[in-house]
Amino acid sequence: MQSAKIVTSGLVLRETETKEADKILTVLTPDLGKIALIARGARRRSSRIAAASQLLAYSELTVYKKGNWYMLDEASTRELFDGVRQDFACLSLASYFVELTEAVSGEGEESQQLLSLILNALYALGTLKKDPLQVKTAFELRLLALCGFEPLCDGCAVCGAEQPEAPVFDVVHGVVCCRECREEGGLAMPLSLGALAALQHILYCPPKKLYSFALDTPQLRLLGQAAEAFVATQLERSFRTLDFYKSILLPQE
Repeated sequence: MQSAKIVTSGLVLRETETKEADKILTVLTPDLGKIALIARGARRRSSRIAAASQLLAYSELTVYKKGNWYMLDEASTRELFDGVRQDFACLSLASYFVELTEAVSGEGEESQQLLSLILNALYALGTLKKDPLQVKTAFELRLLALCGFEPLCDGCAVCGAEQPEAPVFDVVHGVVCCRECREEGGLAMPLSLGALAALQHILYCPPKKLYSFALDTPQLRLLGQAAEAFVATQLERSFRTLDFYKSILLPQE
């Protein structure tokens, strides 16, 4: 039985071809959370929902529920992030962003903050042309904080010093501390004072100010390595899209 139609917005995190012309989409919405959505006929050239049924498409969606599935009735695209699609490295990084977002988001959960975060990250990459490493680092740390993994970084978690001496980020315990204070069994990633200040900014700043920090390349790489290790440790998994993105960067490094 068809339920009442719902109008929402959503970003396509994954697309899977099925049957002759259909797709199954994984879509992040602000009110329904992450949903599996059947887009009938989306692979036909004449389909009115074809543009909205591709990876990274952000659209206004009219959906209804049929059994355990959401069905796509109508769609109007708002943003396709052409600036991201036209750069292979940026597209690969964006693919990691959506895979990571899919991993941490849940069905039926209010997801406005997660949706805003990834939309802003895609905008920063494709339109503002921000440094991809800066966007990646800020996105990873802020995403995990929103999902309940926010690290303690407003001082040394062991001795209480407001300014940790030779600070390290323990990605296992999720704390910042002095190098000499680090606990056994952790994984201490070194931070400069500038990288620590940037970490605090990323975690505590208003959303619109997320990318309003500056670090030179060595310090940004320190923070980027710590952020990546934090994701892998806390989520206890790897991401194939991240591996692919890093393989693209290798010839350039």
